[in-house]
Amino acid sequence: MMNTTRILLVDDNRDFLDSAALLLGAAPGLTVVGRARSGEEAVTEAERLLPDLVLMNTGMVGLGGLEATRRIKARHPAPRIILLALHDTAECRHAAEEAGADGFLSKVALTTCISAMLPPP
Repeated sequence: MMNTTRILLVDDNRDFLDSAALLLGAAPGLTVVGRARSGEEAVTEAERLLPDLVLMNTGMVGLGGLEATRRIKARHPAPRIILLALHDTAECRHAAEEAGADGFLSKVALTTCISAMLPPP
């Protein structure tokens, strides 16, 4: 039996959440266990669902992805967190590292990575 990585998706854009959930759900070994549309909701859902991985947008209104990452990482056990942003800049990467994220990806790179994992049509 294959181990499954349980994923919590966090983004304030519903279309991105739907698309990412569809792509991730089709990839072997990955299961989307929840979605959140704000940093506040991400903290609550991470505590409730205990995902293995959180994929979280950095720029959200209210509690953003950086602060939500700090709060989630302060709990034990903490999931791995990969922060996502529209643009891949040195400033974004540094901010993600300072927040305690395990990684950083642009949304374009995430889509490319997921697509590469999918079986051929």
